[in-house]
Amino acid sequence: MTNNSDHPFNPGKGNLSKLEDVQAQQAMTLDAARQEAVSKRHASGYRTARENLADLVDEGSFIEYGQLAVAAQRARRSLEDLRSNTPADGVITGLATINAGQFGDSRAAAAVIVNDYTVLAGTQGFFHHLKLDRIIHVAMERRLPVVMYTEGGGGRPGDTDIQISGGTLDVSSFVQWANLCNTLPTIAVNNGYCFAGNAALFGCADIRIATRNSWIGMAGPAMIEGGGLGQFSPKEIGPAEVQSGNAVIDLVADDEAQATALAKQLLGYTQGEIADWECADQETLRTVMPADRRYAYDVRRIIHTIADKDSFIEMTRAFGGAVITGFIRIQGKPMGLLANDCRVLGGAVDCDASAKTSRFIGLCDKLGLPLLSLCDTPGFMVGPDSEKQGAALHMAGLFKAGAALAVPVVTVILRKAYGLGAMAMAGGSLKVPVFTAAWPTGETGPMGLEGAVRLGFKKELEAAADPSEREALFNQLLDEMYQRGKATESAAATEIDAVIDPAETRKVVLRALA
Repeated sequence: MTNNSDHPFNPGKGNLSKLEDVQAQQAMTLDAARQEAVSKRHASGYRTARENLADLVDEGSFIEYGQLAVAAQRARRSLEDLRSNTPADGVITGLATINAGQFGDSRAAAAVIVNDYTVLAGTQGFFHHLKLDRIIHVAMERRLPVVMYTEGGGGRPGDTDIQISGGTLDVSSFVQWANLCNTLPTIAVNNGYCFAGNAALFGCADIRIATRNSWIGMAGPAMIEGGGLGQFSPKEIGPAEVQSGNAVIDLVADDEAQATALAKQLLGYTQGEIADWECADQETLRTVMPADRRYAYDVRRIIHTIADKDSFIEMTRAFGGAVITGFIRIQGKPMGLLANDCRVLGGAVDCDASAKTSRFIGLCDKLGLPLLSLCDTPGFMVGPDSEKQGAALHMAGLFKAGAALAVPVVTVILRKAYGLGAMAMAGGSLKVPVFTAAWPTGETGPMGLEGAVRLGFKKELEAAADPSEREALFNQLLDEMYQRGKATESAAATEIDAVIDPAETRKVVLRALA
């Protein structure tokens, strides 16, 4: 009888020791084995890369790629040193599920990239780039959304194992990431310093979230100084308050925990509908508008009332404030939202608002989310200053974005809908939406009523010598023009499809999109 212990295919204890060796190497990449780095991170008030990862993904769902990689510096450092101090070569990559409890495993599948600042300041080395390329390729092949934490200092000059001539520009990660961002949903999250290549990755993403303690720039202090542009501290370069004001950052979070929660909620809009929802009393919408059409009001109050409770996330609030952009749910159904804010420029769509809205319309189309537009605008912002900012280019971009839409749009005119600006808010024409309705307070026209009266009846007004007589005539003409352009007259002329009870807005939107 053959002794199994001598059989050539018997695993034996030797293979167990090999498994233990692998497990020991894997353990060196985890926080428990890196207490000094972890303590330093926590002393800064920040979380580790693996703590962010654990908070983002569903427990037990993460499959890691390239965990045993180390920096390409074996010629100058011992392997033990590299395993201890450059685990995973500074970037954690893999596949996971996010929000599977809400949407199921298949809809929750995602790729994840977490740059690790505790490893060589999160810089991008040789194997770091190979890992990026690999996970990007897998995400593209499997059509997966990607969440990336971008903190890091850009390129790494110290990888001496790779001996090549030239300028070390033979890197495909950036164009591959950009290609993925053009194709699939991507969310970037940043905390801390994000410079050079890391900033380029951040800027490509569809949705860009950063904490208040973020500094994002296409060059760090050393590169700026090396270019002869002066000396700056890292915290002078692209602080969050600057980068949120110019639309580099879409959402500013208090900390990494809030940023991660926002990333999960935003990803959820692309993952499907939810069954459990609540909403405010819709009858309050009947009295929310001021009785005097000249008075301003808080359109965000209207948005929060129409949307499911806690479902509204506003994007890029600090930039282009005349138009509000964001995501909402109505009866659990996700959609994008546009709304004019009459408290900013009277709701006139300026160049910044045009650029922001064009980008958001394109994003909703890419994500396959229908759009709800709440219109209250006197039109595009005009004048010499607006033209200096490139009005003809940026405002025309809204029509191009609308023309490219494949998702349905519903437009609800809350009050003013004048000129090309109102048409742009509806996707380019009041006939582009699958349904264009107005509240009873709605009014339409080729331009703002006051301006139309002054321009169209200039001679009559100038002929009235007495100021009080002129004002009375102006008000009379204004009222006559309002009567012609009010919502019921617009509906009678089939310019819009219906005038609706404000309390029925949610129902109307859902029926139109059904």
